Amino acid sequence: MNQPHTILVVEDESSIASFVALYLKNAGYIVKTVPTGSAALNQIAAGMPSMIILDLNLPDMDGIEICRRIRKSSDVPILMLTARDEDVDKIIGLEVGADDYLTKPFNPRELVARVKSVLRRAGPERRRDEMKELHHGELSINAGKREVYVGDDEIQLAPKEFDLLWELLDHRGLVLTRDQLLERVWGYTFAGDTRTVDVHVRQVRRKLGDASPIVTVWGVGYKVASERTPAPTRAV
Repeated sequence: MNQPHTILVVEDESSIASFVALYLKNAGYIVKTVPTGSAALNQIAAGMPSMIILDLNLPDMDGIEICRRIRKSSDVPILMLTARDEDVDKIIGLEVGADDYLTKPFNPRELVARVKSVLRRAGPERRRDEMKELHHGELSINAGKREVYVGDDEIQLAPKEFDLLWELLDHRGLVLTRDQLLERVWGYTFAGDTRTVDVHVRQVRRKLGDASPIVTVWGVGYKVASERTPAPTRAV
């Protein structure tokens, strides 16, 4: 039998930590809770959990710094909790490698659904074909190595930014709605927060610059642009 996943909850508000732990334990997970960033890093050093739920605002260090440190050595799934409903918080969190976020107050059932989705997407049965590569103009993306290049320059994408770009390139020629992308990339089978998709798209476009293939289809979703055909050279 498969061992249950262990979730590390990093939250300094004891009422929220116990509330989250209760719902996750009822869903069949092993839950450990710590109130500070330093305690979280010590817990991680002792044994990497299956997933981390990380509050953005902690008494000793912020969640951004903790996430940045974790990403130096691990791609463990991270879901951030923030009390501020501001895009800048989400963008920074996603940029340093968080897989998803929830804004307080949140529905605990949605939290459990997102945890299940993130873990399902991170599972070995969901790993991409390690030999597969996709190309679009100067852009190349390698599934197994999870590397993205524009020409000879490597572009660092957060985990979900990579998955979003892959999904769109792998379905070039099709328009994918925000809800479809939520389901395909995040694994949501319910109407989620489609702003998550928009935030990730903005980040991918910013990092790829002119090499970004993502086109907005207003009122619908996103697709991959047709590759530019080089203009024929004229005889002088």
